Amino acid sequence: MSLSAPPTNLPELSVSELSSALKRLVEGEFGQVRVRGEISGFMRAGSGHCYLTLKDDRAVIDAVMWKGIAGGLRFKPEDGMEVVCSGKLSTYPARSKYQLVIESMAPAGIGALLAQLEERRKKLAAEGLFDAARKQLIPYLPEVIGIVTSPTGAVIRDILHRLADRFPRHVLLWPVLVQGEQAAAQVAAAIEGFNRLTPGGAVPRPDVLIVARGGGSIEDLWAFNEEIVVRAAAASNIPLISAVGHETDTTLIDFASDLRAPTPTAAAEMAVPVRGELRAQVLDLERRRLGAQGRLLEERRARLISAGRGLPRLSELLGLPRQRFDAVAERLSRALMSNVGAGETRLARVAARLRAGLVLDPIQRGHRSLNDALRRLQDGERRLLRDKTVRLQGQGQLLRALSHQGVLARGFTLLRDAAGRPVRRAADTTPGMAVEIEFQDGRRNATLNGVKPAPSGSGKAAAKPPGDGQGRLF
Repeated sequence: MSLSAPPTNLPELSVSELSSALKRLVEGEFGQVRVRGEISGFMRAGSGHCYLTLKDDRAVIDAVMWKGIAGGLRFKPEDGMEVVCSGKLSTYPARSKYQLVIESMAPAGIGALLAQLEERRKKLAAEGLFDAARKQLIPYLPEVIGIVTSPTGAVIRDILHRLADRFPRHVLLWPVLVQGEQAAAQVAAAIEGFNRLTPGGAVPRPDVLIVARGGGSIEDLWAFNEEIVVRAAAASNIPLISAVGHETDTTLIDFASDLRAPTPTAAAEMAVPVRGELRAQVLDLERRRLGAQGRLLEERRARLISAGRGLPRLSELLGLPRQRFDAVAERLSRALMSNVGAGETRLARVAARLRAGLVLDPIQRGHRSLNDALRRLQDGERRLLRDKTVRLQGQGQLLRALSHQGVLARGFTLLRDAAGRPVRRAADTTPGMAVEIEFQDGRRNATLNGVKPAPSGSGKAAAKPPGDGQGRLF
């Protein structure tokens, strides 16, 4: 049986040759296509390239978008978003798959973006980021104004020009991109960076922030609808004015800011008052103050004159007191003479009593008081000495009761070693040990001898010493 292949006129191709032929065929037949579909499985690789699938209700097609194209998008692609993509159809030989290499991408109509915007607005509103209670008051006359916008656009020039016309202030510009993929992250970082500045530092901390951008399509303004920007605006401790687009444009940062301005120029007008109007207002208040002060003085002067007319004349006021003074002066001379006479009478009465010895000598009263004090002091000393004696006797009795001398008086002795420490147990002694024995009436030195007795409770009789069985102590 032959195993050779049947003869054929088909050329033999390798896998790589066949894949390359298919790639040339597909790219040649579909050089440029425009596809509408729903994004599914969107993924941004670490390299910046984006991989996704476009699908409809009957088919799917893989797609890839290189980093340079993805960085220029004016919106953020998400799963479920319907888009229109333009590009070239190609194959991926390593997996035998065909794919669309996307060169441009746009939302499939304004309705898709608005639906996404409304869904995001409801989500952030449910978290309380748009609550009126979170709003802060804009300072009336800020010292420093922080501006977050593009440094090259007309917006920053319009704001600076308007501030210079109304009330020049110190302005800090944080330059950012205002559209594109990196715009949202830069705007959020600028708001957070201004809030991290410390008061009194090298860079002054703004009193109010203005986030501004000129008008544009919804795709151009999409960076200000991103969650990262909205959350940064809601978390700002510095009052924030949003001025994105024209009066009819609305972005989510407008809901999270403390004040929305219809245009960037209007934001500058909201940030500061008009210096000329403020000066005129101050001058008007000063004029009104001076007028009110003059009217008050005039009114007080008229009231004083009116009150003075109702007062009596000085002669009428002093007439009655003058009469009283004359009457008192006339009685005063007689009262003085009467008082002198009464004093002489009392002086004579006292002199008579002194002559009669009825008045005690002050020196005698002093001696009597001193003797009484000495007597009380001696009585106190005797009582104190008696009390101390009784307490001392009681302490002596207590000391004798607790002293070992009382124990020695009952026939006991106290044994001390050579260091003078009391010996309390027989186990602490050794034959030949020098000891001191204290009796009631004196002390004696001795040397221990004999055999240590056996411990009690051992069940064996103690060994008897030789001789008469009495043993020796000394």
